[in-house]
This record gives sequence, structure tokens and C-alpha cells, in this order.
Amino acid sequence: MTNIDVRYEDLIDLLGKRLSLEECVDRITYMGAGPEGVQDHVMTFDIFPNRPDLYSVEGIARGLRGFLGLEAGLAVYPVKAASLDFIVDSSVSNVRPFAVGGIIRGLDLDDDLLRSIVDLQEKKVAIGIHDLDRVSPPFTYKAVRPREVRFTPLGLAQEMDLSEILAKHEKGREFAHLVEPKPLFPIITDSAGKVLSFPPVINGILTQLTSDTRNLFLDVTGTDLEAVSGCLAILATALAERGGQIELVRTKYADKTFATPDLSPRPHSLDLRRASERLGLSLTPSEAVEFLRRMRHDAHADGDRIAVSSPAYRLDLLHEVDLAEDLAIAWGYDRYPRGLPRRQTIGDAWPENEFTDALRVLLIGYGYQEVMSLTIASSKEPGEAPPRVEVINPLGEDLTTLRSALLPALLNIFRLNKHRELPQRIFETADVVIEARNVRHIAAAAMHHKAAFTEAKSLVLSLLRDVGRAGDVAPVEDGNFIPGRAASVMVEGHEVGRFGEVHPRILEAYSLVQPVIAFELDVGPLRPSGN
Repeated sequence: MTNIDVRYEDLIDLLGKRLSLEECVDRITYMGAGPEGVQDHVMTFDIFPNRPDLYSVEGIARGLRGFLGLEAGLAVYPVKAASLDFIVDSSVSNVRPFAVGGIIRGLDLDDDLLRSIVDLQEKKVAIGIHDLDRVSPPFTYKAVRPREVRFTPLGLAQEMDLSEILAKHEKGREFAHLVEPKPLFPIITDSAGKVLSFPPVINGILTQLTSDTRNLFLDVTGTDLEAVSGCLAILATALAERGGQIELVRTKYADKTFATPDLSPRPHSLDLRRASERLGLSLTPSEAVEFLRRMRHDAHADGDRIAVSSPAYRLDLLHEVDLAEDLAIAWGYDRYPRGLPRRQTIGDAWPENEFTDALRVLLIGYGYQEVMSLTIASSKEPGEAPPRVEVINPLGEDLTTLRSALLPALLNIFRLNKHRELPQRIFETADVVIEARNVRHIAAAAMHHKAAFTEAKSLVLSLLRDVGRAGDVAPVEDGNFIPGRAASVMVEGHEVGRFGEVHPRILEAYSLVQPVIAFELDVGPLRPSGN
């Protein structure tokens, strides 16, 4: 989930219709966004990750105009012919092989638009937005040795080579794991050799946007051509919603040339009979066409078969079920009748889940706050963990494995909240995947300046006592913890987990400066027999 802040007056300007603040929250919620609150006329929504086109106020306004019936069908964006080249050099083929580019001209970068651009750049995709008038095309995306190129990155005032950026820049340390294993690093340069960007790490200060910027060069890089092309479509159309003129770029590979961004509609087909059965509705073909057009598709019916043309920025449409969901949204979730299920079932809680709930109550009682993290994780996470199951078709290069431990996620949460006051104490109990099977774990971590081994030991022994299990601790060598300040937890002669003071090497990898203690235990052996 991704939180998006939407300024009320900015949304109204883009919408072209005056709604009350309460109406805006209500309608956007029924478009499929989770309301997180309103403060000082700024609405916060939790957007599902399958709808990155709604990661900006421009995308939300475009969708809302259709949802409210103010516009229908595909949004039309005039596109100018290509005037410059973006060359993708073959040297990046084993590094980060795909890139696409685009141009937006004639923008007025007021505070609202600058804020929206910053939000778009921070949504976990490697995009670059550059002041086009400060560099000279053509642009080249290539791979170089880390020490042979120097430039001044955003946020700093001195030139650095690429290795120095990874070591000294906050963004460099955060994203180092994406490029460090490679012998060559990717950069984007102009015709004079000036560096625009070091993707996916940081842009250069050379092309930093200002209130005087009018023309933009956009780049998106990644490991999947379809994904980067779709991301560029989202970015370009969002900026076009602000009045920018989209201009194509000739994106040149060794064996092919594309005109990007590619905004051509994507064809889909929907069986209305099956969709109606799934949704519990009785829609006529004409109603289905109307609802799909309100969701910003074009559509026409041939009996119960609906031919649909969908916008290039809708990356979530993988199956006709996704179009059925759009029908339900346009119909109105608030119009569905409410009632009890017609099928009565009797079930019992799974004993492991009941025991897990008891562990949650205990950790909360100890002063810890529960967190939740993704089961899919990066293979480059620092620290030691059991071997991981790899994902064959990952969504991104930082989501390539199934987690085999919970501790990395807890440390990452500390990293994201290091600006918050201390002490911080968090825990998670969830499944990890070890040798292709789910294993329930519980892990907890505390960060404060007095965090020490004794506190971790006391926490673990208290947990064992309160679940009615006798256990022992024994010294252990574990790369995640400081030598001499780590121990294994033994129950009935078997190791069920470990605890200790987290090693400074691990803390540094997560940009943490305060001591951290942690434990991680297998939940199964903690359950008393018979429970």
C-alpha cells in the first residue's frame, strides 16, 4: 500500500467541478482507495499497489472525472513527433538492461506540481525527471566503472564518483544493494558527457527542477521493458494532466528503435455473462459499456462479448476479472445490498492461530508494537538467514525471494522510522518460508541507547515463562549479532531460535546508529503439548 496526500483545492482545480471535502473523500474511497484521514484540507489515501496510475493527484483526478460521469472513455493526449534520441547502450545489458525516455514541454512548475513530481519519484520506481534546457541531447544510457565517472548528486554540494555516492549519500546507502554486485554501474549522460542520473540511485544536481523549468526530459530504467514503458506512460500522462505537451523520444537499442512513451490503447475482451455472475449483477451490454467508459476505457458490445480498449497507464489489467472489478467499482460498491451470508458454516480457530494471538497479547503487554511486512523480500538484504525460495517472475528487483526470517523486515522498519523518538519496540508474528514450506515465526526488536543483551535475554525468558515452557539459553556464534552477545534458545533439547545485540555491521547497512536487540523464534515448539 502507498500513501498519497491530496490537497483539496489542487484536486478541485484538476477535477473542474466543485465538490465538498467530504464528497471528495467519499467518492475517492469508492474508487478503491483507503481513506487515512484529513488534516488542514489535505486528504490522505492508501492506494493499492495494483493501481500505480493513482499514485498522484493528477491520476486520481482523471479517474474521478470518469467515476463522477464528468468525462467518459479514453483520455486523449496530443503527442508531438520525436525530435531527439535516447540511446540505450549494449553495455547495460547485464546491469539494468531497459530504459525508455520521453519529453514534456510547456509546464508551469508551481508548488503543487513540484510536490506531485517529488511524490511520483518516491514511489519505488527508478524514474528521472530532468530540466531539459540545461543539457544537450542526444542522451545515452550506458554502464561504466564505478571510479571513472564523477558528478554532483542531488542533496550534496561536491562531486563524487559512483562508489563514493553509494558509501556517503543517504540514497546511495539505501539503494546500494541494487547495483553493488555488478562490476559496471548505469548512468545517463548528455552529448557533452554531463551526467543526468545514476539510476536507480540518484539524479544529478545538474538537471534539478526549479520554478523556472518549463521543459522536462523523463527517463525510466529497469529490468522489464513492459514495466518501464508502462511507468513512463503513467508519468507522462500525469504531467499532461497539468497542461504539459507530450513529445515522443526515439529510444534506440542496438537492434530496434521505439517511439516512447507508447500511449496506444491495449485491447482486452470481457465475457459479460461471466462478469455478471461473478459480481451478482444483471448488466445489459449497453450498461456494461457505459460503466467501462466511466472507468476511462473505450468499449463496444457484440452481444455478451465486450471489446475493450484500455489506457496504457493501466498496468493492472491482466485478466478479464480486472475489467469485471472495474464494472463493480463503476456500478458502486455502496449500492450492493447488505445482508448475512446465505450459507451457514461452523468452524473453529486453527490452534496455531489461537496460540499466535496469545503471543501477540503477551508482546503488546511487554510494551511492543505489532508490525506487518511483506512475505516477498529482497535477496540482497544484509545479514544471515536460512536459504530463500526464489520467485521466478518477480515484480521488481527488490522483491525476488520469499523471506526466510523476520528480523530483516524489523530492521528495515527501524530504518524507515529512525527520525521518530526512542525507544522503539516492535514485533511481528507471521509465516516465513523455509525449504518451500511455511513456518510460523515470532520476532521482536528494540532500539534505544541502552539496548543490551540482558534486556533481550529477559524478554525471551519472560515469553517462555508466560507460555508455560521451560527453556535454556546457550552461547552461539551468529553473524547477525555481536560476538559474545548472542545466544540460542533451547526447548526440550532443540534450538528454537536466537537472540542478542545486533551487530554494528548490520546496523550500518540499515543506516541505524542506535543499539538494537532482537530475537526470532519458531512458534511451533513454543506451544505446550496438547494445545
